[in-house]
Amino acid sequence: MSSTRNREEMKRLLSLLLLVCALAATTGFGGDDEVNEKSTSPFMLEKSEQVVKTEAGEVRVVRGFGPASMLERGAFSISSMHIGFILMEPKTLFIPQYLDSSLILFVHRGEAKVGWIYKDELVEKQLKMGDIIHIPAGSTFYMINTSRGQRLHVICSIDNSESLGDGPYQSFFIGGGRRPASVLAGFHMSTLTTAFNITEEEMQMMLGSQYGGPIVLLTSEVAERMDRRRHRRDTRRKGMLDVFYDEVQQVEEGVWEWRKLLSNVLGGSSGDRRNKNKGGPVRAPEPYNLYDRNPDFRNDYGWTLALDEHDYHPLKHSDIGVYIVNLTAGSMLAPHVNPRATEYGVVTRGSGTIQVVFPNGTSAMNAEVAEGDVFWIPRYFPFCQIASRSGPLEFFGFTTSARRNRPQFLVGASSVLSKMMGPELAVGFGVTEEQLKEVVNAQREGVILPSRPLHERRG
Repeated sequence: MSSTRNREEMKRLLSLLLLVCALAATTGFGGDDEVNEKSTSPFMLEKSEQVVKTEAGEVRVVRGFGPASMLERGAFSISSMHIGFILMEPKTLFIPQYLDSSLILFVHRGEAKVGWIYKDELVEKQLKMGDIIHIPAGSTFYMINTSRGQRLHVICSIDNSESLGDGPYQSFFIGGGRRPASVLAGFHMSTLTTAFNITEEEMQMMLGSQYGGPIVLLTSEVAERMDRRRHRRDTRRKGMLDVFYDEVQQVEEGVWEWRKLLSNVLGGSSGDRRNKNKGGPVRAPEPYNLYDRNPDFRNDYGWTLALDEHDYHPLKHSDIGVYIVNLTAGSMLAPHVNPRATEYGVVTRGSGTIQVVFPNGTSAMNAEVAEGDVFWIPRYFPFCQIASRSGPLEFFGFTTSARRNRPQFLVGASSVLSKMMGPELAVGFGVTEEQLKEVVNAQREGVILPSRPLHERRG
């Protein structure tokens, strides 16, 4: 993380501490009473915005800041990340566009093909469940649900540090027509006809035909053509946008001279790329599948996995990390602290409880969570996650640093307390060293802890 970004995060954190403490005073946080309502916690991000909605799919975004009460206090920029949810029906296309924000896409369910501009060239990758891929801000991309009978669910981080407007991000559509409008439509007609070397009628036809919205349905014929092309090794692939317009619009071959310019905008055909790059086609980073990798930690009570820039170097460009945690029924990810990054999480399976602690040692949140809930944990704040006894809890998320996070565990066999065992720590607690050892060493497990039998639980 750059020093400038580090300073900015420290400023946001200081502002957040002041705001949260004020919120604690006005809402009753910090006392002896536990907080059980998600709606009262600044660390649950419940409200989502519907950014895109068509018959073919939708995009919803959960903004990376607290509830309205925090906004009223002026906390407009606590975080530089939002969480997006993309849902696409089978045989659909998210039309070519670029954003003012970088994305890290995670395929939660289904399969997809993503094409984007990488080093001025068009690359395409097939994604399956568990894959992640990085799309830089300003890079034109499209996405297709290639599964014939399954909806595509994608969870993504949205780095809004360079966002231009009030929304969570701004789309600039390359493909488009009546709805949405292509950015090409903003140029004067004489400019476009000269640039494309076509007539005004041809230009109006191209920019006035698409009216299905940002996510559009593909006909069966188009989908079958795409399937055939995916398995064919042509030396001159045209790209998915060409196929879409060729099949859906069914226009004469001579009309599509505009494709030469549009292909240049999107990176050109693979044949053109080989002519321009004598060293051969560019090799973009491959998708990284979280489920194909062994966990960083595993025991009888669950597993954890974290991805940083050393594992997948595209994360470095956005300075964002990725993680996934799976807890068995009743188990606990031990109380710990992230010393390097703020953490965002989405419950992808099951239910449980998340507890967060204020710097003054009082409870900030003790909330029940279930599938679909979004939460965030500020850097340095102690917290833990506990799976319900009815079944496992799984959550996936992002961190605001691509460097190795190295969480500091406060309880367990590998905890800070066990490593600092000695007279200094005992005096800090006001107990003898023998008493401290008896308490700290009672837990034999580390990182992920088992639940206590019900008859042993207090209260």
